[in-house]
Amino acid sequence: MESHIKIIGLINIIFGALGLLAAAIVFIAVAGGGILSRDPEAITITFIVAMAISGILSILAIPELIAGWGLLKLKSWSRLLGIILAILDLLKFPLGTAFGIYALWVLMNEETEKIFKKHQPGGIVVEQGQ
Repeated sequence: MESHIKIIGLINIIFGALGLLAAAIVFIAVAGGGILSRDPEAITITFIVAMAISGILSILAIPELIAGWGLLKLKSWSRLLGIILAILDLLKFPLGTAFGIYALWVLMNEETEKIFKKHQPGGIVVEQGQ
């Protein structure tokens, strides 16, 4: 199960990086259109629109990067963040939905819970019946 957690972490990092790349591309395309027009008003408006759109895309990408890093390091907080992002990924049909289902299966698994507890500072996992 630990390898599945690492896979989810890597996929989150990839999604986050793609989100930041998309933000940069949108900014360049939208702001560049205003610059090419050489109209001062168009430059101002397209710059504001580019900042707004790329800002939103960046804000959406950052939690993916944080969750991915946390899952790779098996940080206890990253499991909850990963579950929240997986639920949101269910809305991103079709690829995000498939990833969301896989991530929920892994992150809500009983064995996964034991792995995260074991990696907490002072975390000791006691099996039932012992």
